[in-house]
Amino acid sequence: TLNRVTLFALILSLGLVVDDPITNVDNVQRHIRLGRLSPRDATLYAVKEVLPPVIMSTVAIIVSFTPMFFISGMMGPYMGPMAINVPLTVSFSTVCALTFVPFLALKLLQKRAGELKGVEESEGAPLWVRRLYGGMIRPFLRRSNAWLLIVVVLLLTCASALLMFFKVPLKMLPFDSRDELQVLLKLPPGATDEDTQRLVFEVEGFLARQNEVLNYQSYVGLASPIDFNGLVRHYRMRNGSNQADIRINLLPKAERRMSSHDLALRFRDPLNELAEPYGALLNIVEVPPGPPVLATMTAEVYGEPGMSYEELQAGARELQKRLHSSDARHFAEIDTMNDYSPQRLIFQLDADKAALNGVALGDITQCLGAALSGAHLGDLRLEGERQPLNLVLRLSYEDRHSLEKLSELTIKGRNGSAVPLAELGRFVPASAELPIMHKNLERVVFVTAECVGRAPGEMILQTQFQTLKKEPLPEGISVKWAGEGEWEITLRVFRDLGLAFAVALAGIFLLLIVQTSSISLSLVMMCAIPLTIIGIAPVFWLLNLLAGSEVGGYSSPIFFTATGMIGMIALGGIVIRNAIVLIEFIEENVARGEPLRKAISEAGAVRFRPIMLTAITTLMGAWPITLDPIFSGLAWALIFGLLASTFFTMLVIPSIYLLLAKENVDSKAG
Repeated sequence: TLNRVTLFALILSLGLVVDDPITNVDNVQRHIRLGRLSPRDATLYAVKEVLPPVIMSTVAIIVSFTPMFFISGMMGPYMGPMAINVPLTVSFSTVCALTFVPFLALKLLQKRAGELKGVEESEGAPLWVRRLYGGMIRPFLRRSNAWLLIVVVLLLTCASALLMFFKVPLKMLPFDSRDELQVLLKLPPGATDEDTQRLVFEVEGFLARQNEVLNYQSYVGLASPIDFNGLVRHYRMRNGSNQADIRINLLPKAERRMSSHDLALRFRDPLNELAEPYGALLNIVEVPPGPPVLATMTAEVYGEPGMSYEELQAGARELQKRLHSSDARHFAEIDTMNDYSPQRLIFQLDADKAALNGVALGDITQCLGAALSGAHLGDLRLEGERQPLNLVLRLSYEDRHSLEKLSELTIKGRNGSAVPLAELGRFVPASAELPIMHKNLERVVFVTAECVGRAPGEMILQTQFQTLKKEPLPEGISVKWAGEGEWEITLRVFRDLGLAFAVALAGIFLLLIVQTSSISLSLVMMCAIPLTIIGIAPVFWLLNLLAGSEVGGYSSPIFFTATGMIGMIALGGIVIRNAIVLIEFIEENVARGEPLRKAISEAGAVRFRPIMLTAITTLMGAWPITLDPIFSGLAWALIFGLLASTFFTMLVIPSIYLLLAKENVDSKAG
């Protein structure tokens, strides 16, 4: 379908479809202005000259995007449109760049034929470009300086990789700004509807004072209308008297300054202060909250064979304590999914006495049901009222919670005598029941928590490798962190994206070997790809330092998400174009007999303008995507990765080529 993801793929393609025409038109213009051939022959020669790099760069983009089509799971729908639309658009762009674009360029530029004839050593590059690029590359045309540049770039790449792993917060998907929030309350077991309602009234009083809150609706003792959370997080099952659900509608995004995520952070501490006297767990959930998981952090607690479920429960309680000690502030609503049933009373019937008084079991059940839940007597219809008034017979609130009053209830037997309930049996307290959960035929206890203000992976790793190392769980208890939580989906998605990236790199490398018939030359061209991380990692780190905010005492970071990883994969095919074109022109200059250093300097100056133009158009195509909260990571990765790679490609690729060049070629520069 034509949806938001498809449109973003189209926007991304806008910056790529002009790259091949730019490369061809710039070369056509250069040869026509040089005047060495007739305009028609110059056009044909110019197109032929850049034909291999143009076709190779297009195939490289196709190869880098195609593996995304085979990614399954949650990120599959995000990848599919890009894996289809981008290769199609760049393919048609290449066809256009090789057919009618050169024809139009010939018609528009033939009047400028021979403008540069007689200009010594111009090769069509403007004088200011020759001076600028010559000043940039000249220091690195010495082998010692070239080695120094490569070492510095390697250190920058390693430092950027470490920065990405340890300082840039990682998350599956970023938070979106919605017009609604959801507040969940859970009081201790045994709390009545009235207790829960009192806390709800206090929460509603706080919400009523917030300017961004438009309206709200509360559900006490029952679940709110089913939605994403109700389906995935099982909120539809929250129907105990100790539970409440408040649905909040916010002002439209255009009428408030803070996103719904920041509002949730701002509300959290004041609401927790209201819930604390009641001993209640409170959680503020965003709609939708992210991936389809039970909770942001879901740990599965298992035990050795033969362990009772009570021992598993004890191990789960110990894990809850460890989570609290690990980071009590940023782990919110630490809970288990196993709740004991409320305290109950069972009426044990004395069969002999019941038979003696002619009382059946159904009579007692009907009597207790009417006393506790009420018996519908009929409808009272009043004049002027549209709806009838239901008449229900039931004991008062105080009496139906008193065993003495319940025991005084009388039941009329078959023989016509009224018999008190106390003479027919007695009330016996029933032990609370605990549901036993299984996964893959093993008993399990799910411990859930919400990660607030920090990346889920960072908090899980801290708990796993720091807290539990110092304070291990009881013997026989094991924990699986990658189960039903967001961490499992995050690992799975980044694993699939990493495999797609590796397949794309392998495909590009094979294409370059086929084209160049040289492994070393192909590796030189591939060096442009890892240079992208020099732009991506530091920028995401700086974005958190400069643009990351703190709301309500919680950090609101800018995450590197799966969409940012898509941007890194896309860059693999985009940045290789510059390296291919640059190396092709260097080799052509060397083949014409130019000294190596002059060939490198001349090739960079000639290709400087089209390389910069293609980079700028790609950046302009990605810029509108930065406004979307979900796909902004893709845009930032493209923009800054391309900036860094383009800059370093113009310096590093020629330097590596210089160092790998044969001595007899280098001697011509002497």
